[in-house]
Amino acid sequence: MRTALVYHEEMTAARLLWEDPECEIERPERLTAALERLQQGGLEQRCLQLAAREVSEAELGLVHSPEYVSLLRGTQALGTEELRALSGQYDAVYFHPSTFHCARLAAGAALQLVDAVLTGAAHNGLALVRPPGHHSQRAAASGFCVFNNVALAAKHAQQRHGLHRILIVDWDVHHGQGTQYIFEDDPSVLYFSWHRYEHGRFWPYLRESDADAIGRGQGRGFTVNLPWNQVGMGNADYMAAFLHVLLPVAFEFDPELVLISAGFDSAIGDPEGQMQATPECFAHLTQLLQVLAGGRVCAVLEGGYHLESLSQSVCMVVKALLGDPAPPLSGPMVPQHSALESIQSARAAQAPHWTSLRQQEERPSPVSPGGPKFEAAEAQTSAVLSSLLDQLHLHPTPPVRTAVALTALDAALVLPPEVLLQEGSAPQEETQAWARLYKALAQDTAFIALGKVLHLLNGILDGQVSSGIATTPAIAVTLEVAISHGLSHRAQRVLCVAVGQLDRPPDLTSDGRTLWLSIRGKEAAALSTFHVSVPLPGTTGGFLSCILALVLPLAYGFQPDLVLVVLGPAHGLQDPQAALLAALLRGPAGGRVLVLVEQESPSQLVGVVGRVLHGEAPPILGPFSMASPEDLQALIHLRGQLEAQWKMLQVAAPS
Repeated sequence: MRTALVYHEEMTAARLLWEDPECEIERPERLTAALERLQQGGLEQRCLQLAAREVSEAELGLVHSPEYVSLLRGTQALGTEELRALSGQYDAVYFHPSTFHCARLAAGAALQLVDAVLTGAAHNGLALVRPPGHHSQRAAASGFCVFNNVALAAKHAQQRHGLHRILIVDWDVHHGQGTQYIFEDDPSVLYFSWHRYEHGRFWPYLRESDADAIGRGQGRGFTVNLPWNQVGMGNADYMAAFLHVLLPVAFEFDPELVLISAGFDSAIGDPEGQMQATPECFAHLTQLLQVLAGGRVCAVLEGGYHLESLSQSVCMVVKALLGDPAPPLSGPMVPQHSALESIQSARAAQAPHWTSLRQQEERPSPVSPGGPKFEAAEAQTSAVLSSLLDQLHLHPTPPVRTAVALTALDAALVLPPEVLLQEGSAPQEETQAWARLYKALAQDTAFIALGKVLHLLNGILDGQVSSGIATTPAIAVTLEVAISHGLSHRAQRVLCVAVGQLDRPPDLTSDGRTLWLSIRGKEAAALSTFHVSVPLPGTTGGFLSCILALVLPLAYGFQPDLVLVVLGPAHGLQDPQAALLAALLRGPAGGRVLVLVEQESPSQLVGVVGRVLHGEAPPILGPFSMASPEDLQALIHLRGQLEAQWKMLQVAAPS
């Protein structure tokens, strides 16, 4: 993965020259602290480092008026009192003699990042910039923002590179009203924003920040607002918003480029947001976006004012862009009542415009999900951030990201050079101990394959390998061994996603340590809380609904230590579907995924799954087609049975 990091030290020059409690949090240390943490973690060195350039005034004209650009140019010659007077004409803005230069560098960095990604110089990247941009409008600065960096990047991608569909994801805690105004009548740009709203009582105090503001004219349905009406939203709330609102719409939209307005005032500890999402959550959000647009993701820094929380969150995003596995999410995966109300409102407002949202019937859950109460305590924030650093120290990224264990090497197999072609096997006595339990494993080829699978699984469980794919001629019994071996070696909870004609092992206990999810079952059935079966949908829309509305909510709610994905006989998945499933299941267990496929599986399947486990983007699924009535009914039936136990399935607040 080639990840660009765009930065320029001169963006730290602008600073507040007078006392202003509202503006003092936007300070140069926001950039220097984030960059230092990237350097300490060895992340900057792994990136393609690009020095930001100034945006030209002609490029600024893609979004901003000539009069406004001229006004900003003139600030370079103003004295402190003149700057203060001019700043007072705008909402939550300060100007400095270096502001024009800094803002041109910030906007230029965003354009430079887009150029690098769309020309193939990089796969993805982050522009580490200030001042931020998403509040800036055509002729007005606002909320620390001077030029709208992400809006300029989108316009540049359209005009310079000929793109027709661009997704902007704004996860800053403030509504990016500037970006919304610029694209509200443009169906070629899908703008998604979640933001602290509190029924209009939080800045910028706009009616058009609510869920029913969906765009204008031809752009109706291409503005998606998800307003948070309470503080304290956490990891489960953010993940639910992505799974149940953003991702269904985004897959249907099928963007060619994803731009992230990456504000980290939505992270724990930030005085502006007062939210509870931990830094690793942003790695998961980034990973989810990387399955779109062929992985062409450009993140541009917006807000974030708690330096430690900001720095750790930036590092988490860069690690995800580099393809590193995201650390497992902490805390209970239970969305709060207020979050579900917001999700329900956003889905209701958007459903007339998006088939993917009309596919899922919404019904209030009979059981209140509760959720943790928010406590605005700096000590709590420090403890959470210290805990993440301890976790990363005790459980560092495995030295081998992806390994492949094959019974025979196929010359047609194409894998990244960093993927390990495993040659070793488990000790013979360990393999024999398992093989004695299953007659099918006594055959030479199956026995050899079992030794390789056990060796790979041991590497994953011991933290030496993050993920892997293995072939075997005896897939059903090898799966049984893998489950038992995992549970007896470090894994407390194992998620098994079995695709194809595979029966649940009869001796698998229902003690809550194993969640068995069968895709391609004969009928939709929740045989127990931990045994779920669903038929394989026959359309792209049905498949996506199955994954986003069932598989991933169950997976994240279960919080496994190990994920086993098994592509068994007659699994019926096309290569892009198998790749997407594997890519999305990297998240719940912190990247610990083992994929088992049949020995005779085509090398193309092994290759594409191996590549996505390594962090590459999966192939595009193809044109969106609505789920069949039978598939929809199966999904609705299962969700109705399971929502009381698995809160991440909920898309509506309890009545």
